[in-house]
Amino acid sequence: MQATILAAGKGTRMRPLTDDTAKPMLPVVDRPLVAHVADAAIRAGADELVVVVGYGARQVRDYFGAEYAGVPVTYAEQTDQTGTADAVRAASPHLDGEFAVLNGDNLYDPESLETLFESGPTVGAFRADDPSNYGVLTTEGGSVTDIAEKPADPPTDLANAGAYVFPAETTDWLGVSRSERGEYELTDVLDRVVAEYDVTPVELGDWLDVGRPWELLEANERRLGDVSTRVEGDVSEGATLDGPVAVEEGATVKSGVVIEGPAIVRSGATVGPNAYVRGRTVVGPDAHVGHAVEIKNSVLREGATVGHLSYVGDSVLGKRVNFGAGTVTANLRHDDEAVKLTVKGKRVSTGRRKFGAVAGDDARTGIDTSIDPGVRLSPGATTPPGAVVDRDR
Repeated sequence: MQATILAAGKGTRMRPLTDDTAKPMLPVVDRPLVAHVADAAIRAGADELVVVVGYGARQVRDYFGAEYAGVPVTYAEQTDQTGTADAVRAASPHLDGEFAVLNGDNLYDPESLETLFESGPTVGAFRADDPSNYGVLTTEGGSVTDIAEKPADPPTDLANAGAYVFPAETTDWLGVSRSERGEYELTDVLDRVVAEYDVTPVELGDWLDVGRPWELLEANERRLGDVSTRVEGDVSEGATLDGPVAVEEGATVKSGVVIEGPAIVRSGATVGPNAYVRGRTVVGPDAHVGHAVEIKNSVLREGATVGHLSYVGDSVLGKRVNFGAGTVTANLRHDDEAVKLTVKGKRVSTGRRKFGAVAGDDARTGIDTSIDPGVRLSPGATTPPGAVVDRDR
């Protein structure tokens, strides 16, 4: 089975984390998000990966190379990001026979993908609490009979997850018209496939669309559940590792540190002395957690530094972020409502009771800075000492 992985988009809803990183290359525990997709596809039976690249193409190519996990990798360039059908069109010269299509910014479990691959033509699906936000599938006799895009009155709660196995001739049906939002949609191609074939819906377990910063945090929370204890770095006898904690080679955990897993401390990172790390946390490569710092349920990307006497909760810090001593991220609204975050200029509910800050690469705070829940710091943003940050910068 050829698995086509769509990894060309700019990831505007994930800003500021994608200003210098392709969204599929954002870290989920110990490897990029798109690597989790590739791993699941290979475990499910894919014998070739066709990766569609665009924004950040070099990052993706450099990571996978010509072969990944013993499987050949072919690249297709989508020069203009004008929709999923256009992305598959870019890959079509490399496709020969039945093929799968997966999103490079989704989490999949291999068992569901194996069923998807073996039952084609198929469409991946999930049960949605509010299906009106998705493409909704109608089925009869075990086959899909209709797809309605974001219907006001959904006929079912079975939503399209954007994973497919298509018959070979689908590559001849990619010349669809632009949709109302100006894109060439793969769902329009699916309409043709449904008309010509019996298409089986396959419900995906442990599926997640990772499009916004809080979903990246959730992706890390989920995959940290797979972490097992391994200590390859330097851990002081005065440190305590409680639960599944991975300390990679080249990492240092100093005296007085308590880490409650599941958590991972990546190569080159240092934690402590006297720091507290808990609640499904990733301390990224070459990151630094200083004296008397508490990190709770957060992701620190490569080279991020949280100075002493600081607190970071339910947050995502970009590369080389530097939080000055005494910086505190608030992560809970006083009214107990879900925290909101700005996405493409609009305040959107994260659906999370607890969510802190999102800091773009190279953002820096002065000492004793306080950051309100749901605040975004743009790449390179700074705060003066003692600042109270209650809006995006």
